[in-house]
Amino acid sequence: MNSSAGNLTAPATLLSARGITKNFPGVRALDGVDFTLRRGEIHALLGENGAGKSTLIKVLTGVCRRDGGEVLFDGRPIDPRWPAEAQRLGISAVYQEVNLIPFSSVAENIFLGRQPLKFGRIDWKQINLRAAETLRRLDLEVDVTQPLNSFSIAIQQMVAIARALDIDARALVLDEPTSSLDANEVGHLFAVLRKLKAQGLGIIFVSHFLDQVYAISDRFTVLRNGKLVGEYESAKLPRLELIAKMIGKDPQAVEEMSARHGAPPVGTERKTFMQVNGLGRRGSVAPLDLTIRNGEVLGLAGLLGSGRTETARLLFGIDRAEIGRVELDGRVVALNSPRAALAHGVGFCPEDRKTQAIIPDLSLRENIVLALQASKGWLRKISAAQQQQLAAHYIRALGIATSDAEKPIKFLSGGNQQKAILARWLASQPRLLILDEPTRGIDVGAKAEIEKLIAELCAKGMAILFISSELEEVVRDSHRVVVLRDRRKVCELAGAEIELSTIMKAIAG
Repeated sequence: MNSSAGNLTAPATLLSARGITKNFPGVRALDGVDFTLRRGEIHALLGENGAGKSTLIKVLTGVCRRDGGEVLFDGRPIDPRWPAEAQRLGISAVYQEVNLIPFSSVAENIFLGRQPLKFGRIDWKQINLRAAETLRRLDLEVDVTQPLNSFSIAIQQMVAIARALDIDARALVLDEPTSSLDANEVGHLFAVLRKLKAQGLGIIFVSHFLDQVYAISDRFTVLRNGKLVGEYESAKLPRLELIAKMIGKDPQAVEEMSARHGAPPVGTERKTFMQVNGLGRRGSVAPLDLTIRNGEVLGLAGLLGSGRTETARLLFGIDRAEIGRVELDGRVVALNSPRAALAHGVGFCPEDRKTQAIIPDLSLRENIVLALQASKGWLRKISAAQQQQLAAHYIRALGIATSDAEKPIKFLSGGNQQKAILARWLASQPRLLILDEPTRGIDVGAKAEIEKLIAELCAKGMAILFISSELEEVVRDSHRVVVLRDRRKVCELAGAEIELSTIMKAIAG
């Protein structure tokens, strides 16, 4: 293990966890894990889905209690029984989904449960002044009397961080804080984190974005299957080695997994499946042209808000186009509803699988057969035997990790939920599959498997519209790339033109 833990001195250590174990029914989520956080450092906690990251965070922040091991904070043993107790000790967490009250003001959210009183009444003037002062510490100037939900997700996360700082947090846990932010918002967040680090805070940073992990972190701790793989200095661990440690493969295997999938097959003529001419909707996306061919991945690249998802929603009929037309196999069709799109062989995996794709309380089997059953109509029921056969086929084909097809899908990891949504659409045998952020929030191993699956589907003749905020994925997996900026198509790239630098220049204008 390439660890720097042996160089630690007691005064530099803020939080020390040793031999942490945590069991859930049938699963050992943490198996003797060690973790050390220093004052004034940003420490990335890394691993695949199911590695134990979330469980370790829950133990440290009082969401669940450990079964074994010890945790020292400022040199003293702690065992928080709930999050409020961890916060009183100085450990606070900010999650991907901001857990604040959207209709209350910014100031109210910062002081929720701790409102200062004057003559027995809430001192609103003091609350607003202190809230504004706390946000200025984060280089943020907003009207703190406005409802929280009137601001962007980025500002809402800053408010959550401000709340943690006001309760004197000395250890701050950030769980996937950048998943819904654009590049400028990420830059502002990182500037704030560096400022807090300089003030002596210890920050635990959890993210699937490896570029960001390397840009902001001083050290990494890697977990796999509930066990500690090692602790490393970020400057001394090459990216391929990090991925290899996370997924348990050697660096050469990782390099092969990362190879470009989108290279066009030699001498292959692809027939146009969908021709989009001047399709647009006011306030959504300006009229644009697209050509989508059988056996090809067409990538959509652009910043958050550039019109990528809006384009996907138009093509699947969730939003109705106000102008333009769509031809399938040379015939004009009306894709004015998801039912119509499905009937014409178009499938759609949306960006937010938790709210727009999975039905959490239904079983894995029920989630997989959903699109096929919808295409047949509810009067032509798929028999129980057929459902079980379909589910077993796709669980095996996609390597979905589950003990039982009847298990509620909400209990699967993010990567396995994503595979289940892909299975849903593959079962309906679409000719075009629209994938909006299919690898967001899942680990590098599951990402590689999904990218490999995309290449295999193309080889069998399926058309893919691939949307990803990770430009390296777009470069790696696309045969052609359409770049969007400010909800307009600005260019189209093919073959050797598909380079990261070229796409970035097009996005920048």
